[in-house]
Amino acid sequence: MKFRRKTKFAAEVATSSLNDIMFFLLLFFLIISTVANPNVIKLLLPKAASSQQLSKKQVTLSVDDQKRYFIDKTPIAAENLEMELRSVLKDVAEPTIVVRVDKTLAVQDLVDVLQTGAKLNIKMVMATSK
Repeated sequence: MKFRRKTKFAAEVATSSLNDIMFFLLLFFLIISTVANPNVIKLLLPKAASSQQLSKKQVTLSVDDQKRYFIDKTPIAAENLEMELRSVLKDVAEPTIVVRVDKTLAVQDLVDVLQTGAKLNIKMVMATSK
């Protein structure tokens, strides 16, 4: 019985370990990308030839845990809130108020303040802590 040997050599590339390597690289980059920027939204903003900086008067409206109202550290009565906001923001073109409400107050107290701002057509921004 005569055995024949193959005289032609066929080149082979062993790729069985490449799957493991690619999986570990993919896993590594996924973990690193979530740790590096967990809460960042990346935006490409348009550029302008000239920029305009608006100087807005910043008014702070604070409500403490005893429902006392303060406009820029000046205490006011709750009944006079609308009138005081009108007088403070009468000369401002785009009125904006930073609202600081104690966390122990009910949501209804915040809604009452926001309704007063909506009635006066004032933009209100709620301040929070980190």
